[in-house]
Amino acid sequence: MNYYSEKMIAMAAVREASDLCRAVQHEMKGDSITKKDKSPVTIADFGSQALVCSRLRMAYPSDPIIAEENSTMLRLVENETERLGVVQRVRMLRPDATEQDVLDWIDFGGHKNQSSRFWTLDPIDGTKGFLRGDQYAIALALVVDAEVVVAALSCPNLTLSSAPEDKGVVAVAVKGQGTEIYRLVDMELIGKAEVSSQTNPAGIRFSESVESSHTSHSNSQKVADVLGISQHAIRLDSQAKYVVVAAGDAEIYLRMPSSRRYVENIWDHAGGMLIVQEAGGRVTDINGKDLVFKHGYQLIENRGIAVSNGSLHESVLNAVKQAKIVD
Repeated sequence: MNYYSEKMIAMAAVREASDLCRAVQHEMKGDSITKKDKSPVTIADFGSQALVCSRLRMAYPSDPIIAEENSTMLRLVENETERLGVVQRVRMLRPDATEQDVLDWIDFGGHKNQSSRFWTLDPIDGTKGFLRGDQYAIALALVVDAEVVVAALSCPNLTLSSAPEDKGVVAVAVKGQGTEIYRLVDMELIGKAEVSSQTNPAGIRFSESVESSHTSHSNSQKVADVLGISQHAIRLDSQAKYVVVAAGDAEIYLRMPSSRRYVENIWDHAGGMLIVQEAGGRVTDINGKDLVFKHGYQLIENRGIAVSNGSLHESVLNAVKQAKIVD
């Protein structure tokens, strides 16, 4: 299959969600509510999920959606202000949406179990970056028979060296068809993404997460030391890091486990993985194992994430071993 329809729907979905998220970030005054795990959730998270899930359900009513959020908190009486805020934002783009519509659209993403074909969505990947006014992404991917076959990542605040005057890009990939980069503002094609060919340690650019709760910065530094990388790590929130590697603006992205018990969620990596792979790069866990999308919403067979331009991948994996990080 060429997945043309799915590609176009995914692009439209993340672009529409980006319009909502950019408006909220522009006017944001720090308002958020808190999930049980204490991570912030903004009106934009819920609004973004409502818009994307609604569009997917209209186009593919039989496809399950595994997404990060649900409307449970919004339905609580004490969160009426946030609930009305989400509905108001969605109505700016979907004027006919009722409050019940919006809550139901959010819950279209409530699937957690495996299916032969499903979508996975992070409505705002990098919520803390979003709250700081920094990088975040709307990350959407289609998984068929445990393979990621379509990916769309919108990064509204990202600027790439290939388009230095454009702030905001959408990276789109279809398995076997390469990765394309579009300008978010008008969805004009910037060009095909291609990873860097850099292998000289002096020129290698290393990327990692901002949040230390998601990755061990100290372990990442050990790997960088083994590789002889002298440049400071570029720290970005969200799957924007995958786009940076795919576009050739960095060579390595490592997500080192912050604890033995930490398990990655699929919505944090499915889209980014395909974006990098279709640009010529490679993505595995830190043991060199391919990411396994066979266990619902988590990557329970994998530990950590290693992303590279491909040429450096074996060196990166060997460096992880030399740094005595892998069990």
